[in-house]
Amino acid sequence: MIATMRPFLLWFALAAVGLAQGPRVGPAAKPGPDDKPAFPAPPSGFDQAPSGGLAGRIETFEYESKTVGFRRKAEVYLPPGYSSERKYPVLFLLHGFGGNERVWRMAGRADAILDNLIRQGKAVPMVVVMPNGRASLEPNLANPLGGDVAGDFARFERDLVEDLLPAIEARYAVRRDREGRAIAGLSIGGGQALNVGLGRSDLFAWVAAMAPAGDPRRFDALVADPRRLRLRLLWLSRGDRDVLLGLAQGWRRQFQEAGLEHVWHVGPGIHNFEVWRADLYWLAQRLFR
Repeated sequence: MIATMRPFLLWFALAAVGLAQGPRVGPAAKPGPDDKPAFPAPPSGFDQAPSGGLAGRIETFEYESKTVGFRRKAEVYLPPGYSSERKYPVLFLLHGFGGNERVWRMAGRADAILDNLIRQGKAVPMVVVMPNGRASLEPNLANPLGGDVAGDFARFERDLVEDLLPAIEARYAVRRDREGRAIAGLSIGGGQALNVGLGRSDLFAWVAAMAPAGDPRRFDALVADPRRLRLRLLWLSRGDRDVLLGLAQGWRRQFQEAGLEHVWHVGPGIHNFEVWRADLYWLAQRLFR
């Protein structure tokens, strides 16, 4: 997976497929005086599966995608004690380049992180949808690092809103109001989260981008009037040694210029899951409060 590559290879790979197209930055941005951690390191064991007691579960969910013309898969985390008798808030959690619907469970340990937080009363019980954010027109993509990468990731934004969201609401006991929906992602998934969350704030009130990359559209193209966003949370985070730090710095400047209240967290680390697991730990505690 690309998150395991050395930083200079990561930058080269993203640039080569035309995906580092956010606010223009040089390849070696460094932390500025305001680029500091907003939170401490998570406690030991925060991402380890709890032993004993009630735990959540993950299901593989298939849905019909009119966007690509065939059925697609997502993994869905159901919190401990999930019951169809109540309505849960829902988080759509997106992966980065080279990932799929399994990576947030396998590398991100999202289910263990959520189980611990919910059992400790630190996070609201929520349904978490982890889709395949690359909506390729090939049913069985031969090379996950090749093909029409930019087009596939852009196409998923339509798939999410028009196909996946209605299918999730039809199958699971989730809230259907904007304040009951969040969207977050890492790397290219962070760019997707900004595109969808800012562009469709009528659907999502909680928007988070961890180490955003990809091809996020211009802020002024996504948000005609920042005063009408009415977001409950706008989150932006990055590792202090991430080669794509400048992209997040550029987005933060735009948020500041627009007068948008937001979380800005620059923790220790590079472009990898060690950083993103910690991000999810702190983010999940702030959702749906």
